[in-house]
Amino acid sequence: MKAGIHPDYIETTITCACGEVIPTRSTRPAIHVEVCSKCHPFFTGRQKLMDTAGRIERFQRKYKRETPTAG
Repeated sequence: MKAGIHPDYIETTITCACGEVIPTRSTRPAIHVEVCSKCHPFFTGRQKLMDTAGRIERFQRKYKRETPTAG
């Protein structure tokens, strides 16, 4: 390997929005993330609910379409 062309590999911390701090090594001094394994729904089993109620009705009103009836 050539000397002087590689970045420094230093001790760093990854900080999550939930407050979890993970020590590791990287070329960056600090890394901030929004989700980690402590707060991600896949790992915790908890689901974040999105409010999607009324989306179809708003679409129908926007394009002035009637709701299809069964029969």
